[in-house]
Amino acid sequence: MPNLDVSDVLLDPDFMSKGIECKKTAVVIGDNGRPETTVTNHKFNGVVTSNDGFKLDRRTDGTVIKGAINIHTRFVLSEGDESHQADEVTWQGRDYIVLQTKPNLQYGRGFTKAICILKPISG
Repeated sequence: MPNLDVSDVLLDPDFMSKGIECKKTAVVIGDNGRPETTVTNHKFNGVVTSNDGFKLDRRTDGTVIKGAINIHTRFVLSEGDESHQADEVTWQGRDYIVLQTKPNLQYGRGFTKAICILKPISG
């Protein structure tokens, strides 16, 4: 399986979600020497699969739904570092935060798998 190329499947419009939205937030040093936050919005395509489904977690302050998805894409997603927040992804009207990225080079040139968790509504 190390040479399995699934590019045709991952790029097939029947499997691919188009127009997934991504918000990238970075901190840069401005001309005045102070940190400034910059936000850029992007749209990309990818294959979205369920990671663990949706779970209802009841708390004293209300009801929170938890969930996670996997996104297989060539678009560069980030789980964040010292100068960037984790990317936020909007898919099917729900907001997710990129938790982890893994290179999936064994499945075709340039693909990455991003594990994204549902952004909490409360709590």
